[in-house]
Amino acid sequence: MSTEKERTRFHAPGSGPVAPPDPYATDSPSAPGHPPRAGSGSGSEAGAGAQAGTGTRVSVLLSHGSALGELVEAELDEPRDDEVVVRVEAVGVCHTDLLAQRRLGSRTAVLGHEGCGTVERLGPRAEGLAVGDRVVISFASCGKCVPCRSGFPGYCAHSGALNGSGRRRDGSPTLRVQGEPVFGSFFGQSSFATAVLAGARSCVPVDGLPPEVAAPLGCGFLTGAGAVLNVLRPRPFERLLVVGAGGVGAAAALTALSEGVEVVVAEPVEARRALLTEQGAAAVASLDEPIPPVTHALDTTGRPEAIARALSLLRPRGALALVGLGPAEVPVDVRSLTMRGLRLLGCVEGDAEPALLIPELVRRHRAGLLPLDRLVTTYALGDIERAVADQRAGLTLKAVLLPGA
Repeated sequence: MSTEKERTRFHAPGSGPVAPPDPYATDSPSAPGHPPRAGSGSGSEAGAGAQAGTGTRVSVLLSHGSALGELVEAELDEPRDDEVVVRVEAVGVCHTDLLAQRRLGSRTAVLGHEGCGTVERLGPRAEGLAVGDRVVISFASCGKCVPCRSGFPGYCAHSGALNGSGRRRDGSPTLRVQGEPVFGSFFGQSSFATAVLAGARSCVPVDGLPPEVAAPLGCGFLTGAGAVLNVLRPRPFERLLVVGAGGVGAAAALTALSEGVEVVVAEPVEARRALLTEQGAAAVASLDEPIPPVTHALDTTGRPEAIARALSLLRPRGALALVGLGPAEVPVDVRSLTMRGLRLLGCVEGDAEPALLIPELVRRHRAGLLPLDRLVTTYALGDIERAVADQRAGLTLKAVLLPGA
């Protein structure tokens, strides 16, 4: 538990001049978790860099149409400059993967963006890593634009190209199936595979942590924890409402509890409520149940009615953070927002610098303050259909695939 003097944000402010003349210009309309519509991206599938290479042979889950993934053989491109090849030991299944699969339609793709594994090869300019390091692979960012230099890489000026274009930023593909490029480099990794190509900047060492626990730290657990520690920042005498206790919401609730904050969780699945109640949270099945006023709230559902109800439960000068992707427009009572001094906050990737927040979450887990292992259920890589079905049915809170199983 941190004291007021010790409280900090887990992002890293930068320093020095920024070179790009328009650092907020984006390469693509996509943001993390928002891949382009089917058929969009940097050129055609046979465009820049499509010539056959001599890369690493890997097995991948190839999604196509309504199929979540079929195990096929693929060729992973050679690592360039600051890229590394990581042998995947575990990869989380996130709602964003499913959203991307639907948006891509008939386009063949390799998704997955919560990878954890062991570094096997290093590009000539890859720094800070060594062969044999176990790493979590988080989202990709350029490290040079204003948001990145300010410690907010989730808002990187080149986020769309790096995370959602299906290729490298220069338009070259990283994955080929039967010699033909496919949509890859999802969140800079495409880790529904036995090995991935990722930027060294995206890889955070987590030696000694079980890979199935570490993998969701790349996105889902990072987002929930960061929303609490970086965005809402509740104090021990305050009360946080978490709407939805999937991977993101459960990680947020456990993080807040590790800070000594009172937590109320609204979640319809009984098993999830029971798990968080065991850890010290209060839980209700619905926002229609009596809930005491709260100082902070986190919505993971994106549902307009949930957002409106969460706002109504806030005390004056309370704050609601949004991480769920729902309708683009949500009615908001501006008069209430203004007169009660409420704050409505957007949040991408927990406003976190992964290289700082992930080690902190690992530290809390090892100290017994953040039992993230309680949230995870493992499946073989080829069992993604069952993993997703179990997650949707509430039988699993956070599904993690094991390529070696």
